[in-house]
Amino acid sequence: QVQLVESGGGLVQAGGSLRLSCVFSGSLFSINAINWYRQAPGNERELVAAITSGGSTNYAYSVKGRFTISRDNAKNTVFLQMNSLKPEDTAVYYCDIRGITAWGQAYNYWGQGTQVTVSS
Repeated sequence: QVQLVESGGGLVQAGGSLRLSCVFSGSLFSINAINWYRQAPGNERELVAAITSGGSTNYAYSVKGRFTISRDNAKNTVFLQMNSLKPEDTAVYYCDIRGITAWGQAYNYWGQGTQVTVSS
């Protein structure tokens, strides 16, 4: 049973910082990438940041230079450090893991999300 548990969300003033964590557990054979998505009310879910199994990172243009994704392999944890937060960063943030099973099937697991609210 694969589980992803996000934490670290909350209410912060504009210009502040938050650090989100995603702890994952279970049988994950070959992880290709771990991603952070976000979804604001009325908007589609959008990719915020991604980190591959090789450690390469990618960011949405809107967060580049402000957010940093990192991974602690020993703790099965992915972090999203969010600095210089803006009101438009307000959303539910989701952790997502994608990979391939031992039988060659793609998998995709999501966490339950954590709310980030940035006040102006």
